[in-house]
Amino acid sequence: MSEAIASRARSRRTGPPSIDAHAVLVIGSLVMLFPFAWQLIASFSTQGDVTAIPPHLLPSEPHPETYPAVFAQLPFVSQAAVSVTITVLRVLGQVIFGSMAGYAFARMPFPGRNIIFGFVLAILMVPPQVFLISQYQIIQALGWLNSIPGIVAPGLFSAFAAFLMRQFFLGLPEDLEEAARLDGANAFQVFWRVMLPLAVPGLSALVVIGVLASWNDLLWPLVVATQPGSQPLSVGLATLQGQFTTNYPVLMAAALLAAAPILVIFLIMQRRVIDGLAFSGIK
Repeated sequence: MSEAIASRARSRRTGPPSIDAHAVLVIGSLVMLFPFAWQLIASFSTQGDVTAIPPHLLPSEPHPETYPAVFAQLPFVSQAAVSVTITVLRVLGQVIFGSMAGYAFARMPFPGRNIIFGFVLAILMVPPQVFLISQYQIIQALGWLNSIPGIVAPGLFSAFAAFLMRQFFLGLPEDLEEAARLDGANAFQVFWRVMLPLAVPGLSALVVIGVLASWNDLLWPLVVATQPGSQPLSVGLATLQGQFTTNYPVLMAAALLAAAPILVIFLIMQRRVIDGLAFSGIK
């Protein structure tokens, strides 16, 4: 009797997927994809088509000249280079400092460890706007306004990176560390040669999250970079919005061009992101 019940339960688990579940997933996918589809359609439309009431779902005639207009109205290439530079430097700093801090909080006992980690978590609860004035004064005193170091410096360390990597290192077996110490490895060698290679899924998740946050960061670059040549794409897109009128087709085309690299990175690394977040226990 118990075997029959177990077989029926297995058949239910391995049976054909529910049509209702597929319908819900399809509807949810369409809802999430609609803004991107509308953005693509609007980039090939005219200002009249975009602002028409009722709105036109398709342009009366495709107008691909909006994309050359982006490069005419923005120093797109130089701003893209700034975005790539600050994103790479920020993510590199967060990976280095976040992994080292996470390993220290997870595996290295020292006085006041839990108290210090509590302060790190407290940073996550403070809005970043609170630090804006003090950070600006420091960058101004260093003479880093309108420069890459001025944009990058406040984002080199991330409290979330330390928290994420701590959770990940807590899930790794301690036997590997003990075996490495028995072989004569010091603390840095254990971290660099044993634990860090095992943390690749968590590091991959941290890289993607850091890239998204840095690429889309607007407030700090808008404050510290006032010259068009030193601004990233996020600030450049904001300058396309006029005080009285906005050329929405050009804005949508610029936003698509700016979002394309991030979409490609996420599509390539989405499985690593999901695996890293699931293994670290972050909900």
